[in-house]
Amino acid sequence: MLKKHSDRKLIEGIKKGDDKSVNYLYDSSFDTIKNYILKNTGTEDDAYDIFQDAMMVLFKKVQLNNLGKDTDVKGFLFGVSRNLWHEHLRKNKISIDIQGEEPVDDFDHTTLLDTPIEQIVQRAFLKLKPECRKVLEMASEGKDYSAIAKKMKYSSVDYARRKKYLCKEALIKIIKADPEFKDYDNLDL
Repeated sequence: MLKKHSDRKLIEGIKKGDDKSVNYLYDSSFDTIKNYILKNTGTEDDAYDIFQDAMMVLFKKVQLNNLGKDTDVKGFLFGVSRNLWHEHLRKNKISIDIQGEEPVDDFDHTTLLDTPIEQIVQRAFLKLKPECRKVLEMASEGKDYSAIAKKMKYSSVDYARRKKYLCKEALIKIIKADPEFKDYDNLDL
């Protein structure tokens, strides 16, 4: 069983090029990311590619001192991997329902909001109009378009679908305008 590394030690180890830190991250994080990708139409090869790309983002952030010493490294790595996988799916026009999918792992996923990309998304979400926030919240809770249309008093299911699309586009626009988003220029929202 692997000894639990503190996030601070992991970040310092990565910065110094310590193989033990990299191996620990691989051993403790890869299976969670692989399982998530496999559940969302991916292959094991996809998981290896996404994991490697996420590790490169992590290394870059650490080397540029753009990662706080108290950052949840595994949460950050999972968040970047998830975003890279979603980008891959969009580029390849693979449509799946990824809402509600939560990986099974031994770390607290509520700490994901402590990662920079999650903070950017949260800030952007709070800048949306209340109507859009409500529509996106209901969609993320798995509500179908007829339930959204009824709750929001929309005239049709098609309008609810269109409204969700417009709200999502507004959210992406706000995210891309965030000054910190430039650190994630490899993500294609």
